[in-house]
Parts: sequence; C-alpha cells; structure tokens
Amino acid sequence: MRRFILAAALSLAASSAFAQVLAVQIDQSARIALPAGARDVMVGNPAIADVSMSEGGALVVLGRSYGQTNLLVVNGAGRTILERQVLVTNPEAGHITIVRGRGSALVMNYACAPRCERTPLPGEIDSEYKAYAEPYASYAGRAAEGRNAQKPAP
Repeated sequence: MRRFILAAALSLAASSAFAQVLAVQIDQSARIALPAGARDVMVGNPAIADVSMSEGGALVVLGRSYGQTNLLVVNGAGRTILERQVLVTNPEAGHITIVRGRGSALVMNYACAPRCERTPLPGEIDSEYKAYAEPYASYAGRAAEGRNAQKPAP
C-alpha cells in the first residue's frame, strides 16, 4: 500500500511539473495571463525565447530558437509569482526539413502552405542560413520603415 501511495504522489508531482511547461513553436508566440501585481519579467536565455508585456496584464512569449529556458515574473516585493519552463519546438504542420549527406549534412527548411518556400531555421550550415536569413532580416527593417513613414506628422 505504501508503494502505491508513493507512486501516486510521484505521478501527481510529475504531472503538475509538466503542466508548468509552456511549449512554443519557433517563430510563433504564446500569450500568458499575468497574475495581479506583476512587475518584472525575466527570461533565462533571451536567444531561445523573448518576452514582452502587453496591455491588459498579459505576457507574450516568442520562440526565437530551439531549446529550453525559464520564465520568471516577480511582484513589487521581489517575490516570484509565476515561474514556467519554456520549450521552443519545431512547427507541428506545414514544415519540411530536408537533410542531405552525412556528418556536416546540408539541412534545408521549408514552410509549406500550400506552396513550399525556403525558410532558414537554426541548425542549418551557417553559409546556407545566412544566404536566406539576411534577406528576411532586411525585410523586417524595410517594413518597419514603411510603417513609420505612414504615420502622420504631429
């Protein structure tokens, strides 16, 4: 009987710990409602996940690179009021990875919906990654400039 109780307690502890994991797909975001009194938000490794507070007491977590990190929210007294593990994963659908060769294999990622387009992701050979990542980065900058240019002058 004692073993059964111990096994049940361990199972409950494992399931409650599992419930504290926030899974976010790479290049996607997830919203978390913040507890009242939230003041500071910290992420263990900002290269894996980025966070920002939005209006209405919510936190937006963006998956930046594959891996696992943690998220802490503290109140004005410095007490931790929210703690989560953040796991950044592959997209579940509409994604294809092609691996060619062995050892230092050539890895190519594509987003497919309905046509497949080359999309650089971490894990690709640096020269291949940069050939596609740099145009994407400059596109975001040009889009931001366009948004700013459309704002009326004060």
